[in-house]
Amino acid sequence: MSDAKTPLLGRLAVHYKLISQEQLSQALADQGDHARLGEHLVERGLIQPKQLDRLLQIQRDMLIKHRAAKATESADPSPEPVRLPKPIIEKPMRPVEEKAPRSLAPKPEASGPQPLPGADDTFSGGEPLVESRPAPPAAPGPRMKLAAKPAAAQAASEAETSITTVGTPPRPAGSDGKREELHALLRQAAAAHASDLHVHSGSPLRMRVHGDLRSEGDAPMEPAQCEAMLADALDDGQWAALCKTGQVDFAYDIEGIGRFRSNVYRQQRGLDGTFRLVPAEPPTLESLGLPETLAKFTGYHQGMVLVTGPAGCGKSATMAALLSMVNASREDHIITVEDPIEVIHPSSSCLVNQRQVGPHTETFARALRAALREDPDIIGIGELRDLETISLALTAAETGHFVLGTLHTNSSMRTINRLIGVFPPNQQSQIRTMVSESLRAVISQRLVKRADGEGRVPALEIMVVNKAVGNLIRENKTVQIQSILQTGAAQGMCLLDESLAKLVGDGTITKEEALRHCEDPRRFGGGSAE
Repeated sequence: MSDAKTPLLGRLAVHYKLISQEQLSQALADQGDHARLGEHLVERGLIQPKQLDRLLQIQRDMLIKHRAAKATESADPSPEPVRLPKPIIEKPMRPVEEKAPRSLAPKPEASGPQPLPGADDTFSGGEPLVESRPAPPAAPGPRMKLAAKPAAAQAASEAETSITTVGTPPRPAGSDGKREELHALLRQAAAAHASDLHVHSGSPLRMRVHGDLRSEGDAPMEPAQCEAMLADALDDGQWAALCKTGQVDFAYDIEGIGRFRSNVYRQQRGLDGTFRLVPAEPPTLESLGLPETLAKFTGYHQGMVLVTGPAGCGKSATMAALLSMVNASREDHIITVEDPIEVIHPSSSCLVNQRQVGPHTETFARALRAALREDPDIIGIGELRDLETISLALTAAETGHFVLGTLHTNSSMRTINRLIGVFPPNQQSQIRTMVSESLRAVISQRLVKRADGEGRVPALEIMVVNKAVGNLIRENKTVQIQSILQTGAAQGMCLLDESLAKLVGDGTITKEEALRHCEDPRRFGGGSAE
């Protein structure tokens, strides 16, 4: 795509070195019609929401200044046909001289700063302004044209300055001292063995117990009460992030109760919060109801093991149990990257460093790039979210590290397709080879309700990447992996439906519950598989 047709927002992101020109071209090629460019860049993990907000503000101010300059020049009548003003097209702009905020501005290079992309070429097919050189001193001339020439650059500079001075809104009145109300609710949730507590403005309190969302009482919580209570639970940095982006993730510790993975966000009625109870101690395979055979997946010194499944299926707990076994049995360096940190792993036989996106590092990808220079043996990734994170995880697994991570996919076959499909088509052949050589195992799990109503048990699909599975991955024949899982019991493999059938046969779960989670309903007397 030519520079003249490249969106101004994209050229601004490249100018400030938030992304490369290659990353912008790839994002534009993959964008389609489903999202705006800025939202697409955030979804891909290339920029942060706060950086997008700044870019949009700079773009808005540039366009406003540019239109004002055009309107001023158009007041001078001319017999010529209507054209774009010459000073904007023929005379290059001066670069931004003021120091930009640290999160956006690149360090000056030996060749001098590059000029800020102009706004004018977004409306015309004229020559783009990205490559223009700094303007020489202007000769004396009409004051109108001298003022119009640097309008776009000046607008960007003023916008950057104004962004850094915007203050954080004050907390709601009466929020001080409200934290104990939240603590009382969290104690109530822990006593009820709830996995999640939902605090909603204008709605009764709700708890998720054994997978079911239950109301606690009929009285709705007043929006002002919710906002004051939740605001008091946030520190200054978290409150500022909430005010800027509308949501914030964080870990919340309460002595004597436990640790909670938390999210506070705004919705139409006010401020809401969701709190998930995290075990105070790292869980064990036995406490989670998982087979001890999974312990063999902690013995790898190179490669990648993934724990997958839908949201709320216990992926993080399973990964924590495996990391705890590594921590107790090996003498290595473990680095985890999480958002937020959930289970705390004190250093035992291993040296353990846990980093949280936000307080400790800007993104998963940035932390992983740094981790490759921090001498780790084991890298734990809270979630493989985007192309860059997946790419770095595969690179780490290829370069002699053992990578443990989670992914939101429902089966082993879909996991492989997701790992490969996130890359551009022209790279997928190479990535298939990397995955076939680096992936060691996939543990795909569900939590299904017990027949006696006393909680939930895990049902597993386990794939071990042996030579046969590796060949199928390389040859793009992942649909045939299912037959290998059926015959690979000797190597510890099994299908999800086999795990569900065993639980039904033991009387642990009902056939109706198995039908809700199975891949082939015919096996449990249901309709045909899709």
